[in-house]
Amino acid sequence: MLAFGYKQTSETPTEGALTSINMARPVPAGRDILVAIEAISVNPVDTKIRRTAEPDASGFKVLGWDAVGTVVETGSQCSLFKVGDKVFYAGDITRAGSNAQFQLVDERIVGLAPTSISSAEAAALPLTSLTAWELLFSRLQVPTTTEATGQTILIVGAAGGVGSIMIQLAKQLTSLTVIATASRPETRDWALSLGADKVIDHNHPLDEELARIGIKDIDYVASLTHSDVHFEACINALKAQGRYGLIDDPGPLDVSLLKRKSISLHWEFMYTRSMFNTDDMQEQHRILNRVAELIDNQTLRTTVGEHLGKITAENLLKAHGILESGQAKGKLVLEGFMLDKSHYDET
Repeated sequence: MLAFGYKQTSETPTEGALTSINMARPVPAGRDILVAIEAISVNPVDTKIRRTAEPDASGFKVLGWDAVGTVVETGSQCSLFKVGDKVFYAGDITRAGSNAQFQLVDERIVGLAPTSISSAEAAALPLTSLTAWELLFSRLQVPTTTEATGQTILIVGAAGGVGSIMIQLAKQLTSLTVIATASRPETRDWALSLGADKVIDHNHPLDEELARIGIKDIDYVASLTHSDVHFEACINALKAQGRYGLIDDPGPLDVSLLKRKSISLHWEFMYTRSMFNTDDMQEQHRILNRVAELIDNQTLRTTVGEHLGKITAENLLKAHGILESGQAKGKLVLEGFMLDKSHYDET
């Protein structure tokens, strides 16, 4: 099968940083399903791993942790899916990724794909939906009620992939007032189009920006990027006994700032359940099925920012470059393979 990855890490997404290769098609066992990949999206985690994670003993690391495809084989213990089912998922960071024609994935972290949108549109959803859902409802424990509570959430870096779906979840499934941060006219407009009540500029101190629009304090912070830069301002803006959640890898944070207000700190990492095979691992199957329902009943919409064409090394590197520039809006998706074997090496 055709796959894309690397044999050595690279600091920048220059030509050759990702290559194509012919690998053996994997065989499912246990609770694994084998999926024929139709569309993928590219996430910041792909760029981070390309820069820092050496390949394993096989000598080749396949990236990609968002996919839509069709089940073509199932392991002997599978019960959630059958051959022919169209599925979507973010996968397991400890295993080979979705930048390949076929991928093995544990069925407990897979959902039935939405039926009302294209494969490319659906590929934009799994990783960000799981991250946003878990941060909002599992970590920050935001109530899923539309009855007015008067509570407010600040979403830092709201125009990216996770923020794009989090705005929608917060507006559609809770009663929160949503304050988003964005710094460019196009990302500001994007956040407002997704349902944000207000947008402030994260190039300025966020507590001052909140005061400027008349927000005295907030109940929740979902910090999706540059958490170390904005940490003190966010703590200043949070109410006593507020909740602060983050997903990125910031520099040192002075957690002593949380004490006076008894603010709780919550870290969300979407891969925890699959990495540690937790007892509630199948919760991600339930979340993805619920997200698909919300897409199909038009409560949520896909967050595709740009379709970059076929799944090729060149287009994957283009996506890496966009993400590393910090200029992405929504999700970057690719769809379909070019299967001329003269374009890749045999192993």
